[in-house]
Amino acid sequence: MREFWVASGHQLTRLDAQGRMIVTDELLLAWLARPEVLPPEEACEAERALHARLMRAPRDPVSEADITAMADPDAHENWRFLIALRDRLLEAGTIEEGYLAIIREGLRLPVVFYDQLVQLILRNALDGCEDVWTLRAAEMLFRAQRGHVSDGSLILADDELVAGMEAEKQLSPLNAMFAGGADDLDVLVEENAWTYWSRSDAHTMALPFGASSQAREGLARSLSAFVTHLMGTRVRITPLTSVEDVDLRWYVGLDQIGVRIGDALWRGEEPAGALIGLFRLEFDDTQVVIEDVRGAPVWLILGMGDDKTIRMKPQNLIMGLPLVALATTH
Repeated sequence: MREFWVASGHQLTRLDAQGRMIVTDELLLAWLARPEVLPPEEACEAERALHARLMRAPRDPVSEADITAMADPDAHENWRFLIALRDRLLEAGTIEEGYLAIIREGLRLPVVFYDQLVQLILRNALDGCEDVWTLRAAEMLFRAQRGHVSDGSLILADDELVAGMEAEKQLSPLNAMFAGGADDLDVLVEENAWTYWSRSDAHTMALPFGASSQAREGLARSLSAFVTHLMGTRVRITPLTSVEDVDLRWYVGLDQIGVRIGDALWRGEEPAGALIGLFRLEFDDTQVVIEDVRGAPVWLILGMGDDKTIRMKPQNLIMGLPLVALATTH
């Protein structure tokens, strides 16, 4: 079995009888050691002492007084976010149940925390996957993508990587001449697919989303694995290349632009933004679906705004499904 996304911390978890990831001290310690969490050189003694205490005992209770004792007001919010995340996960017992509790509660957390949880969950759901197209497309769920058109087709590259390359080019005219851009990244094709395994944590491979049916099918498979693993009900997701007789009885926007497109179509208006992906989701067991939608597909809509950036919101997919179990909890 090949390894991928080592930075997710998946290897620091243990699985329970249901195949869900138990929150371990090792995982908590890895999060505490992240650069964003380590106290900076100018940190006060109170912040250093709290961090040192948690490195010894990562489950130790942290009070509001422990946080407000820190001299830096910015550190207060950062630590509140981190402890809120830790406490929700410990209370739930597993990463999956903790994520579900957090999105149902609507807990306000930095996007990076949500992205880390989604990557962890996908790493578990896709464990043993040998299909590079599925794995690269799955990165779209936890890493923002930057789109550009090459030879008339949409190519997606990691947004953070592209932003860093652009910043490098701004440093000097000489850098601008020699530094590459998104066009210089390797685009995933069958011939170079084998290189993905050694670079999955670097996110340096671009995805030919517009030209390759394998890319869109890979995203469909990763979405299906995410939903099936989290919700415990098997779904089938199919990418569409043409739109005919679409019954928008139920739809979910996979990103903010997708939500706007769906809402506009529902109202019979001209949608703003580019539609780059339309998927049909069907449930194997229709009895888990609310009666009004039973037997009808759920349409998943992915869009792209004027800034050419795609920021998927996996929580929309989970909370937006027409499941009886969700309807009874609202």
